[in-house]
Amino acid sequence: MLIGYLAVADNVRFTMEGPEVVEAGEQFRLGFTLNKRGTDLQLPDLSNFDVLMGPSTSQSSSIQIINGKTTQTSSFSYIFILRAKKEGNFTIRPASIKVDGKTYESNTLAIQVVKGQPQQAVGQQNNQQDNQEQEQTPTGNISKENLFVRIAVDKTNVSKGEQIISTIKLYISQNVPLNGFDEVKLPTYEGFWTKDIEVPTQVNFTREVYNGKIYQVGVLKKTILFPQQTGAIRINPFEITCVVRQRVRQQQSFFDDFFDNYQMVKAKVVSEPVTINVKDLPNQPADFSGAVGNFNLSSSVDKTNAKSNEAVTLKLTVNGSGNLTLINPPKIELPQDFEAYEPKTSDRVIASDNGLNGSITFEYLFIPRFAGNFTIPSVRFVFFNPASRQFETQTTDAYNINVVKGSDDTNLSVVSSFSKENVKMIGKDIRFIKQNKSKLKPRDSSFYGTFEFYGLYILSLLAFAVVFVLNRKKIKENANIALMRNKRANKIANKRLREASVFLKNNNAEKFFESVIKALWGYLSDKLSIPVAELNRQKASESLLNKGIDQETVAELLKIIDDCEFARYAPAAFSGTMKDIYDGAARIMGIFEKQIK
Repeated sequence: MLIGYLAVADNVRFTMEGPEVVEAGEQFRLGFTLNKRGTDLQLPDLSNFDVLMGPSTSQSSSIQIINGKTTQTSSFSYIFILRAKKEGNFTIRPASIKVDGKTYESNTLAIQVVKGQPQQAVGQQNNQQDNQEQEQTPTGNISKENLFVRIAVDKTNVSKGEQIISTIKLYISQNVPLNGFDEVKLPTYEGFWTKDIEVPTQVNFTREVYNGKIYQVGVLKKTILFPQQTGAIRINPFEITCVVRQRVRQQQSFFDDFFDNYQMVKAKVVSEPVTINVKDLPNQPADFSGAVGNFNLSSSVDKTNAKSNEAVTLKLTVNGSGNLTLINPPKIELPQDFEAYEPKTSDRVIASDNGLNGSITFEYLFIPRFAGNFTIPSVRFVFFNPASRQFETQTTDAYNINVVKGSDDTNLSVVSSFSKENVKMIGKDIRFIKQNKSKLKPRDSSFYGTFEFYGLYILSLLAFAVVFVLNRKKIKENANIALMRNKRANKIANKRLREASVFLKNNNAEKFFESVIKALWGYLSDKLSIPVAELNRQKASESLLNKGIDQETVAELLKIIDDCEFARYAPAAFSGTMKDIYDGAARIMGIFEKQIK
């Protein structure tokens, strides 16, 4: 293993480790080790590799007593299972993590991917096995009763959005000595929004009775599933290759009656597919926000006495167990004189064997523009409770807001009863008599030949000339493909972002992150005049810096791209929300549109 260390201040050590050489198509472990507890792990670009599993996290600590002095050290590990896509020399740039509010980076890692070697067939003659070194572990024949894997779910008949605990278990008979694992193929969980439950990196086996027989059972992966569509959803099989120690008998040897020979063999096991029957929610109320589970609602407001043009914040907090991160912000009815902003969403959730538990908070910021006494009405929160199979409603208290005139309120003549309604016509049947004298013209007078006639003629010629020049310029610009792509970049990107907003409202996470990624890369390709096939993180960063974009903005763009990739291929490494990703992408493209011409 190649291990690199990065010296940093505050005695924080953050390291990345992995093999120096792997074969194309081979799976390997990429590990990160931190000597203090950290948050917000940001992975580098892993587009040259498939992320099959991770992160699997673990923690260890040790205490040393030397000459009466006690020293305690801790270690936190994050393990990913990767697979090399193609041959070549690749450099994995540093990952980053936050410790006590500070950001630390790991070392870089160079990995060489060589051409995969075909597995050698096992020789049929025993003298060839003695003369040649066997480079690949042979395939063994293990009975399915002695070694198998299954996807265990706690329920198979659920409602849309109801959480399901999926556990992948490996069953080993008492007489099958397991030596390790090789290849892993995870189920895709199509049709579900998923949240991984942390399990130990080291598989721990316990005794369990299944179908009347005692097995050693190890948990390989736990995932919380939230069905996003109705009907029968199929969970594809899980595949894993186990390396076991198997007895081999050489029939021609006289000593086989007294001694046993053993060798390591590979045994590929595949689980049975699982079908989940999902029913639609019956008679959804109009104000249903997509919450499925058992929840409680609470609210608070930061002030009830405010000045005009002063911000007030209303917080709604939903606590409980269920699809917390998929809940849409409840709608609130504010007085018309209040200027409201899009709510900010934050969540604190824990994925465990009991499901997804915790809270999600919606912060509504609004600004009263005029003085007066106002009432924020109570908010209704409707959710579907799978236990009772019914919709339940909770409401908050109403808040009275007393607004006085602030020092910056210049519109003193406006009273609090003023509303933002359209002006209404009163007394439409009354028309006043015009008292001003009408201007009359002689009967035989003509517009032709007058000063106004020639003035209008000249203006028409000038307008024609301007239109002609602008049209020629437009034709010339249309011939410049790069320039046209630059001008249309923002329009096309906004169209894709609108598609992403639809997926955001429908809680379709997979389609949402795919749309955002396409919008960002398509926008950069058009704006920087770089074909999408040739566009990568390094080339995009260099081009943006050359265009005058500051390093912080470029880093924020790359973080959004990384978050989208994590959410699609490694959901456990993604800690944000779809709303944050959408707002960040729109804001970044707005900055680029202003600075890149």
